Parts: sequence; structure tokens; C-alpha cells
Amino acid sequence: MGRLVVIEGLDGAGKRTLVETLAGALSAGGARVARAAFPRYDADVYGSLVADALHGRLGDLTDSVHGMAVLFGLDRRAAAGELRTALAESDVVLVDRYLASNAAYGAARLHQSGAGDFVAWVRALELERFAIPAPDLQLLLRVPREVAAERAARRETLDASRARDSYESDDALQRRCSRVYDELAAADWVSPWRVLDGSGEVSVDVVVKDLLA
Repeated sequence: MGRLVVIEGLDGAGKRTLVETLAGALSAGGARVARAAFPRYDADVYGSLVADALHGRLGDLTDSVHGMAVLFGLDRRAAAGELRTALAESDVVLVDRYLASNAAYGAARLHQSGAGDFVAWVRALELERFAIPAPDLQLLLRVPREVAAERAARRETLDASRARDSYESDDALQRRCSRVYDELAAADWVSPWRVLDGSGEVSVDVVVKDLLA
């Protein structure tokens, strides 16, 4: 059985790049690596509904923090079988965003902390009721909000398909979300966490060594 390793962080933190770096290093070390990313906007109906909501195409649904969280969670529930198959066939499954994103952004929208009721509700919803695979390790790619915002804006300019949604363009929300992420990492919420400095070039040597071991 492989290990489920999740990369978390603000929009523009560089999660996709980190996944690619980790996948390359692990493969070079002889590990069988699979990858996934959430939300799966083009993979199932729940992912497409998330995209519609984030871009204002579902009326007032976006205003409901719990309603949005259920959509995000259903997207992962729909992918649970594929994740279990990948874990059975791989040494490491790298996931760009997972249930901690749901917890952090929802708590930030409600102005709650990482120890608040919403975070506990997300854990029960996704791990217990939806029975998604639990992560073995979560990596928080921490960057200053200003750096993440600049990267997200540049990405939007270079790639029209990656226009910022209502969460990504809300600076106050992103700052609160960063604080919740720090609290989740400090508490080793759900599984062990490691914090990586994403301000510059990210060193993954220690993480790769541990996973290969």
C-alpha cells in the first residue's frame, strides 16, 4: 500500500510545481508515483459545479460555506475509488489539495480558527461520512501572501484558462486562510505535517529521502 502525500497552501504558492518536483525526484529514486489534484473541474459533475460556483454561475450557492464544502467533499468522494486503486498500485500518491483545503478556506470564510467547529465538521464529513482515504503526510507550502498573489496574477496573465476565482481574488480571505493553515500544521491535523518555505527554490531532499525509506 502506497502513501498518500498531500500538498497544501495558498493559491499561487507553487503547489503544482512542487508536485512535479517531488514526482520527478521520487521516480528517479525508483518509486512508483501517481498524482491527483482537487478540485477536479473537468473530471466529474461535482468538480464542474465547484467551478461554476466559484465563478458566480450558481447564484447564491457560493455564499453558503457549508454548501460549498459539501461540493468540494463530494468531488473527493467521487474520486475515492481511484485514489485507493492508485495507492494499491503505487508507492506514493501525490495530491495537490485535499480535505485540509476545505477546512482551511471554510474556516477562514467563517472567521474561525483551525480548532473551530467548522474544521471538525469537515473532518467528520470527508473522512467518516464520505470515507475518503486519509492522508499519510501533508506538506504545507508556506509563502507570504504578497508572493502568492503576485504568482497567481502572473499565472492568470499567462494562462487564460486559470483565471482567478472568488476565493483567489479575495486578499483578506487568503490572509485568514494562511493563518488557519499554520494552525492545522502546528496541530498535525489528521496526519503529520511538514512546513516548506516556498518563497524561493524549495528543497525536497529530506521529504524525498523519508518517503523513499
